[in-house]
Amino acid sequence: MKKTILLLAIVAVVSMLFISCGAGTPAKPKIGVTIYKFDDTFMSYVRNTIEASAAAVGADKVELSVQDSQFDQPKQNDQVDQFLTQNVTSLAINLVDPSAVSVIIEKAKAKSIPVVFFNREPAAADMAAYDKAYYVGAKAQESGTMQGQIAAEYWAAHPEADLNKDGKMQYVMLMGDPSNSDAAFRTEFSIKAVEAAGIQVVKLAEDTAMWDRVKGQEKMAAFLAANKGKIEMVFANNDDMGLGAIEALKAEGYFANGKFMPVVSVDATPPALDAMEQGTLLGTVLNDATNQGKATFELAYAAGSGAKEVVTSVAPLANADGAADAAGKYVWVPYVKVTAENYKE
Repeated sequence: MKKTILLLAIVAVVSMLFISCGAGTPAKPKIGVTIYKFDDTFMSYVRNTIEASAAAVGADKVELSVQDSQFDQPKQNDQVDQFLTQNVTSLAINLVDPSAVSVIIEKAKAKSIPVVFFNREPAAADMAAYDKAYYVGAKAQESGTMQGQIAAEYWAAHPEADLNKDGKMQYVMLMGDPSNSDAAFRTEFSIKAVEAAGIQVVKLAEDTAMWDRVKGQEKMAAFLAANKGKIEMVFANNDDMGLGAIEALKAEGYFANGKFMPVVSVDATPPALDAMEQGTLLGTVLNDATNQGKATFELAYAAGSGAKEVVTSVAPLANADGAADAAGKYVWVPYVKVTAENYKE
């Protein structure tokens, strides 16, 4: 039912775009999409929605090409060059390295091609450098705050979680890509939320696992070896790393015979929801892949169609700070806290 509603909404928006397009617009928009790497679990769901959105519109009304940048920024730059040579009418870019965005903006700007960045936010100064640059994503600070709230609520309800009875939460942190602002914000704001709840914290270890499940397992195994019996809470910047941590914890006897370790992550991917069902993941935060993919396609389609108004049905255009603005260049998709009470919804 949800998928049907999504597709109907996309078709409705596209129909309005056809009406609003003026003379001289392309007969069939041609959209070039690059994903920083296809084997990122969350991004695979975003990509699937973009492709499903194009399919709902129909191959006779839009041409879509989606490329895997394989976590290689020079490769992504080359893919953008190829798209521009192929005369795409808009670009949708999930950046490998957000700090390298100026190169892509310069390429798009030179040919006056609209570009929609998504999920990996460019710096505001780079966005301001091109009037046809847009961004679709979510406020990473919000996801970190929700993670911290889940951890704080568990801590308050479970005094046994304080293993050494010192009144302080001893935690470890699995971080994503250091070049991605989402990793920094989730790391910072999750702990700020715990402290805001009146809980003192002690960081036992922190390391990057690059959003990767296997690396998350390896880092967690190292944390456990170096901090035997001391870790009281595990934070992970995304579900894949959190699920990797859970595998390392299982290897040490956790989640059996009453031995539990609270793990909190972000994305609410189907594998993470399965882990919640099994009782191994304490909580996560919905990073709405469906609506991010939907908004990305709708903006790229509208911009590539030459529509007078570049809009999306997901949320109103806004400024970088989140304030609604019809002339804004951002679409902010809200996060949702996911706990044992609502993960089945």
